[in-house]
Amino acid sequence: MRDLRAQVERLLPRVERPARYIDGEWGAVRGREATHRTVLIYPDTYEIGQANQGLAILYERLNAAEGHVAERAYVPWLDMSAEMRAAGVPLFSLESCSAVADFDVVGITLPYELTVTNVLETLDLAAIPLRSADRTEGDPIVLGGGPCAYNPEPVAPFFDAILLGEGEDALLEIVTAHAEARAEGCSRAEALVRLAAVPGVYVPALYAPGSDGRMAPIASAGAPARIVKRALADLGAYPAPRCPVVPYMDVVHDRLTVEVLRGCTRGCRFCQAGMVYRPVRERTADDIVRDVMAGLACTGYEEVSLTSLSSTDHSQLEEVLRRLSMRLDGSGVSISLPSLRVDAFSVSMARLVSGGRKSGLTFAPEAGTQRLRDVINKNVSEDDLLSTVTRAFSEGWRRVKLYFMIGLPTETDDDIRGIGELVTRVLAVTREAVPPADRGSIRIGVSVSTFVPKAHTPFQWDGQIPAEEIARRQEVLRSAMPRKGVDLKWHDADVSFLEGVIARGGREVADAIEAAWRSGARFDAWTERFDLGVWLAAFAEAGLDPAAIASRSFARDEALPWAHLSSGVSDSYLWRERERAVSGTTTPDCSFDGCTGCDACGELGVDIVLGGEARGGG
Repeated sequence: MRDLRAQVERLLPRVERPARYIDGEWGAVRGREATHRTVLIYPDTYEIGQANQGLAILYERLNAAEGHVAERAYVPWLDMSAEMRAAGVPLFSLESCSAVADFDVVGITLPYELTVTNVLETLDLAAIPLRSADRTEGDPIVLGGGPCAYNPEPVAPFFDAILLGEGEDALLEIVTAHAEARAEGCSRAEALVRLAAVPGVYVPALYAPGSDGRMAPIASAGAPARIVKRALADLGAYPAPRCPVVPYMDVVHDRLTVEVLRGCTRGCRFCQAGMVYRPVRERTADDIVRDVMAGLACTGYEEVSLTSLSSTDHSQLEEVLRRLSMRLDGSGVSISLPSLRVDAFSVSMARLVSGGRKSGLTFAPEAGTQRLRDVINKNVSEDDLLSTVTRAFSEGWRRVKLYFMIGLPTETDDDIRGIGELVTRVLAVTREAVPPADRGSIRIGVSVSTFVPKAHTPFQWDGQIPAEEIARRQEVLRSAMPRKGVDLKWHDADVSFLEGVIARGGREVADAIEAAWRSGARFDAWTERFDLGVWLAAFAEAGLDPAAIASRSFARDEALPWAHLSSGVSDSYLWRERERAVSGTTTPDCSFDGCTGCDACGELGVDIVLGGEARGGG
């Protein structure tokens, strides 16, 4: 261990940002005695991965368990990986500078489709065989999880096991099952069968395509035919990390984060997170205030973010903000909310957390016309947006950012031009709401992403629009946008295309991912590193047509690549929502208007929890 640390230290003077690779941060867990060791890896650089809230929660959870220890590792940047390969230095953990391959379990989160080549870079730098089938008794178990686990098939051959859903309880069950299997002298294959018996765990090696094309368990494996995600019944049983790791260097979202609720039932039909994280479970106001104050006292942060998919939906948010404002008055600590609803309540909440500062507000109308907002079940109107923005600018705000999408099902050019028309009206009301002398300070940011149909959503049966059509619609948008006072940005069409291929593909895509990595694809989520040509060559080498994968539409009874996995929301509900989308019929939010029949509560045995009280659902 000391020898490996010395080898790493010799490389640091030759690389950028050496703080990425050193240990000793405040809050890191070091020196624990353990019989079973797990390393948690985010497949990107330290400054991106250190901010990941999910890994921070699991890190604290494992390190609180007797006999277990968790450490962290990240993907070295290109300069460091080259130096490591040249010097024969394997990928190492931060806390003990141990080789990743020496851990019992290597847990890699799957946050975004374009990090898949970094998964292979991680395994190769660790000297772990890329594919599960090639690993031997001496290799660690490679475990995946996270947002992209809801269609893991494109990366399934690279993982021994994949957790579907929430990990606070499940991860401890997984590492305990592995530790027990190892203590009993089980072989690697036998240990994987043990892991497949843990609810929510998918072991790809135990499954193969059936006669109908669906992935099905191999007869002798005894694995479940259908894997249902894990979900916590009581979010309040797990406080937010009280003393999270505080980095030495600047990282993204460098602040204390406290999760105030989990799940969202707004029902946006394009949103995978809104479907797969159901049902809504809130932390109580008392718990949130307690965790914020404890975290600030331990870390010394000067900003706290109250995080969730929709923080302003929390039933006690106003109470939380008022209590925190009183507790933090005069401390210099600011409170932030990651996103706001398009309503007047959001402006009131923004005023409570602003502390007199008027930075910027962010809203997501998603579509430019009411017709298309009804299709996607975005239950906001143009009047909602205009009145909210008017109120905000009359109260001192001068910047607003608006998020839209193009490529949504049923979209027409009129819908795209509607984005420009809506932005024009927003610009007009902001100018009317401020004194003439302030009009030059108004800034309207418009960010436009391309819709990618994701697994376990009502649009999972729909194909993505072709890359050339994405580019054409972006030009329609550009021509419709006001020329002055608006900063327009959109996602690269090629990036969105590749995201669609990986999001919608099956296990066959793994060959292309490996070919792309072997041809130099790394850090594809970084604009300067993305090269579609490398990927197209990789798909050709694998004998695949990526455009056909991304744009393919599925019939109702066709086998989806992810059909063997369940988020708890039934396919019958998702199909019903798709039919309502086509007819332009909206569906209310079940947290406030009663059960809409998504079946998540019943399937998962978990109730909606608002204000600390459980409310049963369908």
